[in-house]
Amino acid sequence: MISKGKLYICGTPIGNLEDITFRVLKILKEVDIIAAEDTRRTSKLLNHFEINTSLTSYHEHNEQEKSDKLIKNIAEGKKIALVSDAGMPGISDPGNILINKAIKNNIKIIPAPGPTALISALVVSGCDMDKFVFEGFIPRKGQERKEFINRVCEEKRTIIFYESPYRLLNTLQELANFIKERKAAIVREITKVHEEKIYGSIEEIISQLKNRKIKGEIVVVLAGRKTIKVEQEGWEHLTIREHIELLMKNGYTKKKAIKKVAELRNIQKRKVYKKAIPIKGSE
Repeated sequence: MISKGKLYICGTPIGNLEDITFRVLKILKEVDIIAAEDTRRTSKLLNHFEINTSLTSYHEHNEQEKSDKLIKNIAEGKKIALVSDAGMPGISDPGNILINKAIKNNIKIIPAPGPTALISALVVSGCDMDKFVFEGFIPRKGQERKEFINRVCEEKRTIIFYESPYRLLNTLQELANFIKERKAAIVREITKVHEEKIYGSIEEIISQLKNRKIKGEIVVVLAGRKTIKVEQEGWEHLTIREHIELLMKNGYTKKKAIKKVAELRNIQKRKVYKKAIPIKGSE
């Protein structure tokens, strides 16, 4: 199928309406249809900028069926803009199914970049921006959540994920069981009136939040695990457990790693041993 129509992937503000680009406004005015995750929310945006383009719903519950209809519309020559409630469609929001069907049908897809919470949070986090991984919304419970926690603890790149304000403290406390000294940033209500950044180690951030009622949309940015050479200085930022595991990954038995960590840190061996109990590995 060679289509005369086009599909525009449009980024919309994640809070402050002034973040919308002139190009996105022009596209939203000129297309035939705007496919929106929530037509009520998008209507507020369009009304603010006096845009009268027709709206149709496109959300996680009708994505399969609606994407076929939209592809047919584009094949007939219509221009369609896809928007989510906020940010770029497809990033923790509906959009990927329609985009892939458009690719399959040789439809021209045009990105019109806009704000994304994950990148905005990353650039103010103070964490390494050269390499990072985005985890979206993290699993709520069960084995998936355990695997996520383990993966985060071992990840060398900066990690970004979204979390509910109601579960944030529990998530941080779970992480603190393993990496309480790891550097992190909590970015709350980004680009909105009550925007806030909270910096520190995971342990320090928990201390700042534990007596507060947390509200709003949350982005967590977590520094990656540092890789160091076993015998060099530079392990000071690691927890005792991370230090033991690092030595074991470099060929030490668990017993020898405990001894070496106690020696390097000049602390009692029994203190190191207690931290090593949950670690699996040969003695």
